[in-house]
Amino acid sequence: MSEHWSGERPRYGKTIKVDNGLKAKSKRGDIGATWWSRRFIEVLESFGMGGRLTRGRTYARQGQVLSLSLSTSMVIALVQGSRPTPYKARIAIKSFTGQEWQRIEHALAGKALYAAKLLAGEMPADIETLFASLGLRLFPATQREMTMDCSCPDWEVPCKHLAATCYLLAESFDNDPFEILAWRGRSREDLLDRLRALRGTVRSTVTREEAPPLTRCLDTFWQRQTTSNLHFGDPTAVVRTDAVLDQLDGVPITVGRSSLADLLRPAYLSLKPEE
Repeated sequence: MSEHWSGERPRYGKTIKVDNGLKAKSKRGDIGATWWSRRFIEVLESFGMGGRLTRGRTYARQGQVLSLSLSTSMVIALVQGSRPTPYKARIAIKSFTGQEWQRIEHALAGKALYAAKLLAGEMPADIETLFASLGLRLFPATQREMTMDCSCPDWEVPCKHLAATCYLLAESFDNDPFEILAWRGRSREDLLDRLRALRGTVRSTVTREEAPPLTRCLDTFWQRQTTSNLHFGDPTAVVRTDAVLDQLDGVPITVGRSSLADLLRPAYLSLKPEE
């Protein structure tokens, strides 16, 4: 807000309309289609900003926000008001440290469902519980954890320019939940790469021995390859015909009260391995 405050509420002229501004998708009612965007708005309203946020909803729907950018810790928007020069609205939040992100990533990777949902581009419904277990908060708990300012002369926080920015920010979270995490300091690419690495899904480069020239193996090239010369394991090992059922261990597939693997095992054991 402007530091030049005379103690009187500033007077505004007619709002300058914008043709190609960013418009909220919601035309009426609440803004926010997903639980995480609605949660962001709920957090702001819990700070007593509800009434002041409402004034910016019209601005957001009219397209008065000219631009919106998000980076680590900072959201910056240009909002057209009643003056020729657009106002700059800024919303800042503290990002997590590198050590905090390491703890977060290990916790997320340790829960298969969380990792799967994030890899699919969805925010897990109880992810706030995971952050809380680490002594952290995904969304701010107090107004002091966020800093808002605008270049307009209004002394209230948030002014309608900041409020419009908040609503469009919430809708950007609808489109990409990773923006919430990027705001806290970890981009989509970096987070997913780390989760894949921690989950062991990153493909490693395997160094293979170079095959010998054909001229050096003409005598054996057409011979039948055996288990021993292919190095597939111990050629004297006994092959269990039910080994494939071991892959079902821990999978909750049952028929009645019995495990599917246990029901199928007798049939597999009755099979005779190929000589």
